[in-house]
Amino acid sequence: MCNNSFYIGERLIGHEKAPFIIAEVAQAHDGSLGTAHAYIDAIAETGADAVKFQTHIAEEESTLDEPFRVKFSYQDKTRYEYWKRMEFTKEQWKELFEHATERDLFFLSSPFSVKAVEMLNEIGVPAWKVGSGEINTKDMLDAIVGTGLPVLISTGMSSYREIEETTSFVRKKGIAFALFQCSTRYPASFREVGLNVIDELRQRFRCIVGLSDHTGSIFPSLAALARGADMIEVHVVINKRLFGPDVAASISIDELALIVKARDAFYTLNNHTVDKDVFAESVANTKLIFSKSLAPLKYLKAGTVLEREMITLKKPGTGIPLAELNNLVGRSLKREVSPKRLLKWGDIEL
Repeated sequence: MCNNSFYIGERLIGHEKAPFIIAEVAQAHDGSLGTAHAYIDAIAETGADAVKFQTHIAEEESTLDEPFRVKFSYQDKTRYEYWKRMEFTKEQWKELFEHATERDLFFLSSPFSVKAVEMLNEIGVPAWKVGSGEINTKDMLDAIVGTGLPVLISTGMSSYREIEETTSFVRKKGIAFALFQCSTRYPASFREVGLNVIDELRQRFRCIVGLSDHTGSIFPSLAALARGADMIEVHVVINKRLFGPDVAASISIDELALIVKARDAFYTLNNHTVDKDVFAESVANTKLIFSKSLAPLKYLKAGTVLEREMITLKKPGTGIPLAELNNLVGRSLKREVSPKRLLKWGDIEL
């Protein structure tokens, strides 16, 4: 079964539509509900399609044994405490969902437990984003697939065998899905981005493909757009001087706006053909301005017999064309002509 397009809400993904841009907030809000709302407003102003958070419920997904990926926190003694501080209530998530909807953004949030799936499903998310570390979390994937919503899968730590197992499971359930090339480093280097994998994923799994970028640069997203990616996900921060574990892997809001503009420009460039003959006809008047006509090289008196060496080409193309040069040579001038003006047939003894 080929999976070349599907809908997120009323938005068609793939099928030669403009690529879908997801702005990933993750934990950039640092546990502040107000900051999370501020991100929604900032992202909405860029023209991105979706805002994405992460829904963590510490007691459902973590233990005191979980180590920090990066020991960055001055206030959380354990990773578990950090996840606890990142939690919002169901009502608060609902408020964020409604705010995003009011700003014409799709609201997405990656779940990290079955309980998070259940809560987000009740809120009304239109699709699921499965993080790179959750591709093998079977109970959570069962819950996600059970909703019937499209599934967006990051492959940042997966082998092709693992991707095959997950996509086969999702495909057998009749669920639409997309695969994201991702390199799970924060930040990833340009050498690790793997744009070639986007093509490989499309060929192997016959599905919508995208890039989930962690470089902290706009260039991988621009390159992926030019390469034909259907979706782009980038981490964003309101200010790159902010504190947090993902800041180095994030782009600014202004940079996000640039990616959106590039997306729209690339889509227009790639989807509007030009007939050279029709276009040439449409700029015929402009062509005359840029073209050249025959003109004297110097002042010539009336009665002068024109020689080839006396004549040159100058703008515009509204006078006697070069093709008539042989018809002029050997003819006499009826009046004096200036090198500042084009030759006219009225200047010539015919």
